[in-house]
Amino acid sequence: MGRTVIKAGTVVTATETMGADVLVDGEKVVALAAPGSHDWESGAERVIDASGKYVLPGGIDVHTHMELPFGGTFASDNFETGTRAAAWGGTTTIIDFAVQTKGGSAMEGYESWREKADGNVAIDYGLHMITGDINEQTLKEMDVLVDEGVTSFKLFMAYPGVFYSDDGEILLAMQKAAENGSTICMHAENGIAIDVYVEQALKRGQTDPLYHGLVRKALLEGEAAHRAIVLAELTGAPLYIVHTSAKEAVNEVIQARDRGLNVFAETCPQYLFFDLDDLGNGFEGAKYVCSPPMRDRAAGHQDALWQGLRTNDLQVVSTDHCPFCFNDHPELGRQKRLGDEDFSKIPNGMPGVEPRMEVLFDGGVNQGLIGVNRFVEITATTPAKMFGLHPQKGTIAVGSDADIVIFDPNEKHVISVDNQHMRVDYSAYEGLEVTGKVKCVLTRGRIIVENGEYLGNPGDGRYLKRDTNQYLI
Repeated sequence: MGRTVIKAGTVVTATETMGADVLVDGEKVVALAAPGSHDWESGAERVIDASGKYVLPGGIDVHTHMELPFGGTFASDNFETGTRAAAWGGTTTIIDFAVQTKGGSAMEGYESWREKADGNVAIDYGLHMITGDINEQTLKEMDVLVDEGVTSFKLFMAYPGVFYSDDGEILLAMQKAAENGSTICMHAENGIAIDVYVEQALKRGQTDPLYHGLVRKALLEGEAAHRAIVLAELTGAPLYIVHTSAKEAVNEVIQARDRGLNVFAETCPQYLFFDLDDLGNGFEGAKYVCSPPMRDRAAGHQDALWQGLRTNDLQVVSTDHCPFCFNDHPELGRQKRLGDEDFSKIPNGMPGVEPRMEVLFDGGVNQGLIGVNRFVEITATTPAKMFGLHPQKGTIAVGSDADIVIFDPNEKHVISVDNQHMRVDYSAYEGLEVTGKVKCVLTRGRIIVENGEYLGNPGDGRYLKRDTNQYLI
């Protein structure tokens, strides 16, 4: 690759908004300068006119599940289709979750996910490890995985019999994380209590998707977040609570951070824009079944999430992308409809990796809930710092990878399954008109999306060997 000049755009980072030309040489950003102040165009292979547009760091989605086995099926996006869709939406790096199964080794899970991804990903990727079986071998393998660049481990306080870890297992994993510098990612819901409510609801004949939201009570998310924070404080492990949806959990994070603990949290677009009503539309609500569930808007959960994003008590917006088709699929069969008569059998997950940047810009920046610099911070810069990728990723600076998005903040368009690229048969945002559109995407200096055309190839992306958390207090 030769030189590329991005001229006359407005470069936006987490801390600055400035008119600038950007010079890319090969895979790296090599210079920024005042518009027109240098004659870079004469020696350039490509010149991209970004007049009237934002020049943003490529988005980083640190919570995706490509090909995840769940609920008797698999997430419908594989690494090829999912990362291509991510690129269309302005995301140039993902961190996916490899899975250690009960009775298996963590290293086997890591190697399996590398085999699935390498040669297929359209964009760069890293891995977290779901440690589903905490034992002496797993604790040793956590050290090996850190050396491999897997510096974060996910534990579940939910899903008994599948991914669930009890408090003792969590304590052991956190002790190891405190030793080797890794971060514990926590699914914080009290799964034992939730299963009691599930059983009781089904006995009453309450089978619709709405009851998925009603049995997974907000208080049980808050309780689990509190318990995880206590265990993290005891051990000294950094804690990152994933997909925060409830104000009770947000309050626990705020209190922990006010006490100076290394406790962090993310939320997801679905919790910012959807609510319990979306689960209550008959079986159509299955499209919105994920865990934690959508919350009651009137109870103030969404307000608490937006406030947490403004105060930096929530640091990241990722997607928990884990799509399942709504109707019968010729290759995947019945997915969401596995729970036609039993909400507890609906595979948990939603498609989100592609629309994240555009819906968050429209619903956050355009509505005055966050500024454009904060938008960059929570979608790119902090994710890079939190998971050991900064300044290679997450910013536009000399020496950083040329992962760049040309974004038109004024273009209106309608989101629909007909114009999305994820391997799923519905869009959660069907018919939503948004203002702000990804126009051109570069990953390590290579243009992969431009003028409504995909120019990338499977295997363009590389595995990222990550450092430890750069965001510690």
